[in-house]
Amino acid sequence: MRTKRSVPARPALIAALALAAAGSLLLAPGPAGADPLPVTREGSAVDDRAARAPASAARRALTADASPAAPTRSYPRRLALAPDPENPGDKSLKLGLTPYHAIAPKLNALQRLGDRVSVEVTGRSAGGHRLYLVTVTAPETTRQARAQERMRELIENAPATAATSREITRDYKTPVFVNSNIHGDEWEGTDASLKVIEQLATAKDARTRDLLAHSRLYFNITANPDGRVAGTRANANGFDLNRDFVTASQPETRAMRQIELGTQPAVLLDLHGYVNGTLIEPTTPPHGENYEYDLFLKNTYANALGMESAVNALGYTPAKDGVQAAQIPFRDQEEGWDDWPPIFTPQYAAFHGTVAAHTVEIPLAVNNEEYDELPVPELRRRSAINTAVAGAAIRATLNHVREHRGTLITDQIEVFRRGAAGAAQVPVSPETVPGVPGIGPEDVYTTTFPRAYVIPPGGARTQRSGPAAARLVDHLLANDVRVTRATRPFRLAGRTYPRGSYVVDLHQPKRGMANALLADGRDISGKVSVMYDISGWSLGSLWGATVERVPSGSLRGAPLRPVGEAAPVAHVPAHGDLRLRLTDPREIAALNSLLRQGVLVRRAADGSAIVPASARREARTAARTHDVSFTATRQSGTAPLHRLRVAAAVTPGELFALREMGFDVTPVSTAVLNAGFDWSGADVLFVSAGLDRPDLTEPARQALDSFLDGHGLVGRGAAGAALNAAAGRLAVKPVEGNADANGVVRVRNSGGITRDAPARGFVYAPLWFTDPGPGVRVEQSYAAGNPLVSGHWQPLRDGSGGPAAAAGQASVVSGGHTVLFGTEPLFRDHPKGEFPQVARALFTVAHSASVKESG
Repeated sequence: MRTKRSVPARPALIAALALAAAGSLLLAPGPAGADPLPVTREGSAVDDRAARAPASAARRALTADASPAAPTRSYPRRLALAPDPENPGDKSLKLGLTPYHAIAPKLNALQRLGDRVSVEVTGRSAGGHRLYLVTVTAPETTRQARAQERMRELIENAPATAATSREITRDYKTPVFVNSNIHGDEWEGTDASLKVIEQLATAKDARTRDLLAHSRLYFNITANPDGRVAGTRANANGFDLNRDFVTASQPETRAMRQIELGTQPAVLLDLHGYVNGTLIEPTTPPHGENYEYDLFLKNTYANALGMESAVNALGYTPAKDGVQAAQIPFRDQEEGWDDWPPIFTPQYAAFHGTVAAHTVEIPLAVNNEEYDELPVPELRRRSAINTAVAGAAIRATLNHVREHRGTLITDQIEVFRRGAAGAAQVPVSPETVPGVPGIGPEDVYTTTFPRAYVIPPGGARTQRSGPAAARLVDHLLANDVRVTRATRPFRLAGRTYPRGSYVVDLHQPKRGMANALLADGRDISGKVSVMYDISGWSLGSLWGATVERVPSGSLRGAPLRPVGEAAPVAHVPAHGDLRLRLTDPREIAALNSLLRQGVLVRRAADGSAIVPASARREARTAARTHDVSFTATRQSGTAPLHRLRVAAAVTPGELFALREMGFDVTPVSTAVLNAGFDWSGADVLFVSAGLDRPDLTEPARQALDSFLDGHGLVGRGAAGAALNAAAGRLAVKPVEGNADANGVVRVRNSGGITRDAPARGFVYAPLWFTDPGPGVRVEQSYAAGNPLVSGHWQPLRDGSGGPAAAAGQASVVSGGHTVLFGTEPLFRDHPKGEFPQVARALFTVAHSASVKESG
């Protein structure tokens, strides 16, 4: 909790959110407290609604990438955009805002206003909509544009040299990134950006000319066009894009990532809604330990003051307009609006040199219940106010950039210099960050960076999965983390590593990004009472690769060469039957592709798949397509495996993961079953969300029970456990932990379902199972002691529901045709190393009379 302030503190944010008005529900403007609905940044992290995303959206996300960077050329860059078909169902229209189909014509018109506006298409959304980036700057010749690119690269790659460059001080244009509409039903940032772009395109005053001569302004017009059209927070895959930056599973997120890599913004605004009064970051503790937080806080707070002043100067009042004064969480709140996980746009940007980054939550709610219940005039009044507030925030930021561009670039260079030099972080304090009120020990979060991480290559002859290592390396590279590979065996810190090992040297400009992705993280349960979203994540622990932390040592003389991509893993022996390990989602996808072609695949006693020599051609295609390795085997296998048709009442992340592994999935829910569902097209049922047996009609309940009488059930979490109990399947007692708890946990694997699985898992609202009856097998348990590795997991007020209560208890159980998970093995694309547990569970319950036969 904060111990020192120079201004009076408001109540803790969580309490404030319960009363914060996203605008009164009354027609007349009212005070903020008139709206009883709680305001949240992203919505509940635990999704209890069944996903409905079309398979086409998953295909786009799994195959599409951001558009490749165009060769350096002059500004402006003209692009005539073909119009989109008019869509009278676009949810923006009701609010008097710009529908998606009107954006392309508007951008064409803006380009015609002069020589300051350029438009590019950075990719397509999961739903197939174009993603637009607008650049506003003074004209540049190709030579001048190349000089800007050269200076940008010098800032990152040679920061010590950049710090003394007179050319950079004199000529470098400060990059600014304005991101709008990342949540589709938070519309107004798009309209504010379009208005500001038009003003900048035509303004003749000296301040605008000076701004554009010394800055490049990048506007991501709508980061989530799928949601803008549909009026949903998520994209067409059901993903909250402002949760996706660690894994970048969605094409929209990858496009935003590419904008940040290509432009290296010093300043970023991410325009959201709705919190009344307008919420302007920086945030409450805990603060991300991998950031250069002293530089980040210094600049972010200074710009926040300017935005606060500009928003309040609009003159809106609680009595007249229902609009409260703006708030800055770092200054005004105790906890509950943190910047701990880099899953949010501004926090992710800090690793790429952004030293002033803000979520801005505009004030008056026009989504959800308000959208459905309020009259159109009231909705449009609110949207007009919100657009004005967002515009004021943008213009204040541009004024700040014009006045402080030297400091912003100097501090960006220092971020990269510290990383490249392996310099110590600077803890925040009143002395190191003067002018920021209320800094106390509760704001100090730093880490000890290791000297390096080593990722052994994996592959057919090693114990760990080659696909996992390759996937992790490619992901690091995609995030602009430098990776090298050993050309021969080498020693580091007293240990010998094999040829082909990947090495991530933490003496690099973006060491924070590397460490945030690879480190175990920290247990912060004792630091604060509540967290905003996930508190633990680790691709190093959860993606299935072996990642070894090397605390110290020298890389001087090590036989390492930089790599631009991971070495291919694909391999098929020339002779004999083939064995495919099923310990990675790519291997599951390869198996499903073979089954889809009718290849006779058998299950081996160790849980792997045996492919006959006669299917070598199909195996080679699968190996190349999915980058997996087959080995020669003399095993013949036992029971044949069949292509599975999965009926799934699951979260969006789980539906996406099932499709990533190549399963044929039909989304179901209580509503779908009540409408009449043909169970003949399903082989197995997976339930974790949105299917409540008591809410089914009698015919739907009878049809479900009839299906379960002869088919398998895989359940996860409380919803899966409830259906298991109602159907009288496994005799176990589910125990629910703290619903807010989440993070990386230690587990002990003991069954066929979890064979060769990582010793780490992920939980959100953890569950465990006690009192196992006859025939119940414990597949996995939480580790003894404190199972939490990193994250936030406190007991409930009565002392129950904490990690001590879960320690040693069963986290995955099986029996008959049923498997139940208390962990989150498919959570938001994070725990890829756990995905195969679900795949094995599906195959086991669908193909075996008992789980015992699987191992």
